[in-house]
Amino acid sequence: MKTIFIEGNVILEDSIEADICVVVDEGIISHVGRMPKKIPKDAKIVSLSGKYLSPGFVDIHVHGGAGADFMDGTVDAIQTACHAHLRHGVTTIFPTTTTGQPTQIAAMLKAVKATIRKKKPPYPLPRIAGVHLYGPYFAPDKVGCHSKEGRRDPTKKETNGYFKSGLIRIATCAAELPGAADFYKTAKQHNCLITCGHSNASWNEMAAAFENGMRHVDHFWCAMSSVPTVRARLGVPMQGSMTEFVLAHPEMSTEIIADGWHLSRELLRFAWQMKSAKRLCLVSDCNRALDMPPGRYPFGNEQDEAWYISDGEVGRGADGGLASSVVALDSMVRTMKRLTDIPLQEIIRMASLTPAERTGISDSFGSIAFGKAADFVVLTNQWQVESVYLSGNLVLTN
Repeated sequence: MKTIFIEGNVILEDSIEADICVVVDEGIISHVGRMPKKIPKDAKIVSLSGKYLSPGFVDIHVHGGAGADFMDGTVDAIQTACHAHLRHGVTTIFPTTTTGQPTQIAAMLKAVKATIRKKKPPYPLPRIAGVHLYGPYFAPDKVGCHSKEGRRDPTKKETNGYFKSGLIRIATCAAELPGAADFYKTAKQHNCLITCGHSNASWNEMAAAFENGMRHVDHFWCAMSSVPTVRARLGVPMQGSMTEFVLAHPEMSTEIIADGWHLSRELLRFAWQMKSAKRLCLVSDCNRALDMPPGRYPFGNEQDEAWYISDGEVGRGADGGLASSVVALDSMVRTMKRLTDIPLQEIIRMASLTPAERTGISDSFGSIAFGKAADFVVLTNQWQVESVYLSGNLVLTN
């Protein structure tokens, strides 16, 4: 049976159209355009009543939600966190590791695989497109709110085990670490989006990483090098940092946490102005405090005791510094719309098509276009998530 979405503002890759419909046939978008002259009698008509029909959001950097962290390493935790983000419009998700012991990361990968294989989860879940191996390969001076005891340099023996799981689709390592080159080469062999994050790398170290396949930097301006930090590490003459390298190379993409706390209005707009919506992703970098009351929460596996405080708007570490976001991608979209003059279709692109492109899944996901999966988010005129569709089926209403 066909489903036809009508009377809405359809957010396409480069425009918003109010006079078109979207036809879904067996979970796949079969038509985007004028209303077909012939409509099957059994077709289901969904009137959007002037609301926005957006592609489902794609979150490539996310740690948990609703009290659960992916590093808890259980199927229940994976399902709980994934469902929480589905409620906020995320239809494709990449559960993200943090620093932790090898057994903890292995448990997380095992739980993700079991969740993917589970035929009948207790509640709707977004698509799990792979895992972001984000920790534990951070620079010692850029660990941030993550467990310092779980940080280490990469070794072939450890990393090969993770890649052999077949789940890793995004792979992060600080470029200056011993073993980083081998890490990047292995990640490239597994067709990962290769990233540098939690790093104090210089321009030359970034250039070497680039030669080995690195094309992305995690959460721009956060836990990354600058000219002063590179100078403090390597002395004079002053050298370029991750910041300059990303801005100077059009092949490089990056991401921003647009929760209104990590980055100011001018930095949000500057990142878009310099990289464009085609090389800039919105990410939540959200932790288990999403949709939870203010309080004290563990980051990563609870046994590691890396605690932070959520005030309901942002997380802060023991030293008062920022410690990850506590809101989801829909909040990032609203913040970008509220604080900047960036066109809505480009904001949505940064939360959907661009991350899909960077992770190699845009043939099937990330935009409202012929032949793609009918994963939609219905947004109100205030850009709140009203309902979520997966494969054209209504799975959640807020």
